[in-house]
Order: sequence, then C-alpha cells, then structure tokens
Amino acid sequence: MGLIYREGRLYTQQEIEVFDHDWPSLANGVAIPHGLYDLKRNIGYVQIGISHDTGEFACDSIRYWWNHYGSIEYPKASSILILCDGGGSNSSRHYLFKQDLQTLVNELGIEIRIAHYPPDSSKYNPLEHRLFPHLTRVCEGVIFESVETVKDLMGKAKTKTGLNVLATVLDKAYQTGRKVTQEFKESMEIVFDAYLPKWNYTAKPQIA
Repeated sequence: MGLIYREGRLYTQQEIEVFDHDWPSLANGVAIPHGLYDLKRNIGYVQIGISHDTGEFACDSIRYWWNHYGSIEYPKASSILILCDGGGSNSSRHYLFKQDLQTLVNELGIEIRIAHYPPDSSKYNPLEHRLFPHLTRVCEGVIFESVETVKDLMGKAKTKTGLNVLATVLDKAYQTGRKVTQEFKESMEIVFDAYLPKWNYTAKPQIA
C-alpha cells in the first residue's frame, strides 16, 4: 500500500503523483486478500491480511467465514468442502497448513475436506474466474492509500449474474518461519484419500 503506481485508468480532478516502482521500502504496508467463494449463493468472502500470507492466515480466513457466515447459512452442515489451488499459504505440499487446519477443525468441531487443484489446473477453480477477476477490475488504477480503501473497493465488486462480495480486514500479525511439530505428525487426524491422496484429504476434529 502507499503512493505506488498501479495499472489501469483512474478518472480524477487532479493529478496524483506516485512512485513508478513497487519496492517494499516505498510502501507503508501490505494488503493480502484471501478469498472464499460460495458457489451456491454466488457470494465472495474476502479477508484482507496486513502481515504475511501464511497457512495460519488461510485458516483464520476460513475460521472467520464459518463463524460469521457459514455456520449461519448452513447450520446443519456436518462437513465443509474447500476447493483450493496447490501452492501458496494453503500448499498441498506443506504440513504446516495441515497443522493449522487441524487446529481449526478441533476448534470448530466440524471436519473440513480439502481438494487441491493439481499443478497447472488452478484455472479451473471457480475462484479464479468468478471472484478474483472482478476484485481486480474494481481496483484497477486506484492508489491503495490504506487497507480500508482496499476493503471498501473489493466490497463493491458485483456482476450482472448477481455476485456479491463481503470484505473484512484481519489485522493479526502472522509469524513466518514456523515449523511443524513432531506431536502433530504423531497425533494428527488428517485422513488422506485412497485416490490422489497428495491433493485430497480430510481434517477431522480430535477428541480430547
């Protein structure tokens, strides 16, 4: 965020001077969107982080959605299915995401089934063509002066087919460099599918 150039056209009543490079030293912060898209209701839920894109942030995004929306819209749900890409904060290769996922399902008391899109196939993820292109569209050319600017813009993303977006800010500071604990590997309730287990698995709540 800050006075940094962003592609796109913006109509204003006066010129805006910005930096032509996006070096971190020129920014006054970051805005990291993590989106969830409800196929049935055609609603996008965007949580904007201001720290680091980590597995803990991804799970906090899911937690926020379930506590504020999911559990209300689907009160009888016994399981949550999440389709996601295979890299980034929710990487299919990293056990750290699975560890944070286990913590999440233990807290929520409901299993979460994860189905990762294999490499080079994330373009088939509805999130990539039903939500994020419209978030990009409403933000084109706008200078991100604050994280609230980003939230307000993304909350205005709509389409003729009825897409609505609910955006919020998660202002928690996330730690990088965390390691998976040996205790988790020994006690985890992550059940891998018989078919393509690398990308398909279910996190079940642990019974205390």
